[in-house]
Amino acid sequence: MTDDRAGPSEATGSSTPPGTESLWLATTPATDYPSLDGDRRVDVVVVGGGITGLTAAVRLVEAGRSVAVLEADRVAAGVTGRTTAKVTSQHGLVYARLVDAFGPERARQYAEANEAAIDEIAGRVQEEGIDCAFERRPAYTYATSTEDARAVREEVEAARALGLSASYTESTELPFEVEAAVRFDDQAQFHPREYLLSIAASIDGHDSDSGEDDGDGHVFEETRVTDVDPGSPCRVETPHGEVVADDVFVASHFPVLDRAGYFARMHPKAAYLLAVRLERSPPDGMYISTDEPPRTMRTHPTDDGSLLLVGGEGHPPGEGSTAERYRRCEAFAREHFAVEEVVYRWSTHDHYPVDGVPFVGSLGPLTENVHVGTGFGGWGMSGGTAAGMILSDLVVEGSSPWSEVFDPLRFTPVASARSFVRENASVGARFFGDRLEALLAGDDVPARGEADVVRRDGESVGVFRDDEGTVHAVSAVCPHMKCLVRWNDAERTWDCPCHGSRFTYEGDVLSGPSVLGLPNRRP
Repeated sequence: MTDDRAGPSEATGSSTPPGTESLWLATTPATDYPSLDGDRRVDVVVVGGGITGLTAAVRLVEAGRSVAVLEADRVAAGVTGRTTAKVTSQHGLVYARLVDAFGPERARQYAEANEAAIDEIAGRVQEEGIDCAFERRPAYTYATSTEDARAVREEVEAARALGLSASYTESTELPFEVEAAVRFDDQAQFHPREYLLSIAASIDGHDSDSGEDDGDGHVFEETRVTDVDPGSPCRVETPHGEVVADDVFVASHFPVLDRAGYFARMHPKAAYLLAVRLERSPPDGMYISTDEPPRTMRTHPTDDGSLLLVGGEGHPPGEGSTAERYRRCEAFAREHFAVEEVVYRWSTHDHYPVDGVPFVGSLGPLTENVHVGTGFGGWGMSGGTAAGMILSDLVVEGSSPWSEVFDPLRFTPVASARSFVRENASVGARFFGDRLEALLAGDDVPARGEADVVRRDGESVGVFRDDEGTVHAVSAVCPHMKCLVRWNDAERTWDCPCHGSRFTYEGDVLSGPSVLGLPNRRP
C-alpha cells in the first residue's frame, strides 16, 4: 500500500487529514474566489457551493437573475468533493418502497427528476466541452442472498412500471457470484470537481454589463453564512457583510436555518472509499450491494489505466474506529480483486431523511422566499442536480413538475414513522450515555497522535496530542444541541454522533448543522 499521507492539500488550500485526500480533490487545482467584502443586493443568494447550489446558480444566471453564491470553504470541496460520483436514477432498492409509501405518481416524479438530472449534466458537458471523464455506464444493484433476490425482482417490476430502463439479471462482471441484480442502462459517472469548477467559472464570469442576456453571477469563498432572515426581502448574514435578496437557496450540507426540524427528520451517516489500482482491468459497470452496510464500486479512467473505487462501511458518525473502517474496505477489495496498490482513500458524510426522499422546496411554513435542498442520502450527484433544477424552476417558472414528492413540508407517517422513532431514540441514548461516560472520565492527556474526551474543571473537554506532542484542547460539547463529540481517528476530526456536525481538532466548523465552532480550552 502506498503512503499517501498528504498534509496540507494543494487541491483545496485547506488542511487535509493524513492519508484521507479524495481522488477528486487531489487531481484538480485550488480555487481562489474572493470572500464577500461588504454588503450586496442581488436577486438570489445561494448558500453552499456544492453541486446543488452551483446547479441552481448557473441556471438562474442563464435565466437573467443576479446571483451570489456564498461558500463557507472552497467550492466543490465538501461532500460533493468526497462522493463516489455516480450519476444515476438507481438508488439501491428504492422504487418498490416509494410506490408503497408515496404512491406511483410521486414515485414517478422521483424517477423523472433523477433521470432529468443525468441529462442536465450530460447536456452541459457536451455543450460547454467540459473535460470531466463523463461516461455512460450501466448501474447495478446486486444481491448476494436469496432473500434480497426476491426484493430485486420486486424492484425491477416497480421501476419498469414507472418507465425506467430496469432489467433483471443474474450475471455481472463482478469477480464473485451474485444471486440477482437490477440493471439500469444509460446511467453515468464523472469527475465531479472538474465538472463543477467549470460551472463555477461560468457563474462568476457572467456580467450583465457585457451585453449578454444572462444575469450577474458572483462566487464568494470562505464566506460562512451565520443567519438568514426570511423576510421580504431576505437578509443573509456573514462575518464579511450582509446580502439582501428576493430569494435564498439554502444548499449547504445541512440547512443553516432550521425552521422545520430537519435535525430530527434526517440522520447522519459516514462511509468510506478507496481508489485502488488493479493488476488487470476492473469491471465496467457501477455497482452497489443490498447488504447492510452496502458495498459500492465503480471505475475511473486515468492516464495510465483505470482505478477501481470501492467502499462502503456506512455507520453513524462517532461510532467505532474510522481507521478500522478503511481496513475493512481494503480487506474486501483485496479479497475479490488483484489490488496492486491503494492510491487514495477518503470518507464522506451524508444525511438520510427518515422517509428516504430528499427535502427540496420551501424551507419552512413561514419562509416563503427561502428554499432548501438537503438530505440526498448518499445520492447527491443526481439528487443534488435535480434539486438545483427544481429550486431554479421555483423562482423562474413558479413551479416544478417534480416538486410534490420532494416537498420539505410533506407528511409521510407510513414512510417515516419507524425510522423517525428509531433514529431519534438513538440520539437520546447517545446524549445521555455519553454524559454518563464523561462523568467517569479521567483527565489524563492522550499519547502522541491520539485523542480522548476528558473531564477537566467539571467540563467535558476534547483533547488531541498531535504527532509533534502539541496538545490541542476544545470543548467536547457540540454547540448545535449539546451532544458530546467523538474523535474520528482516521480524519483527525471531532464528529457529533447525534446530528453530524464536524470540527477540526482546533475546533473550527467543517460541516453543520452547527454554525459555531468548539471553543478552545486549557491544554
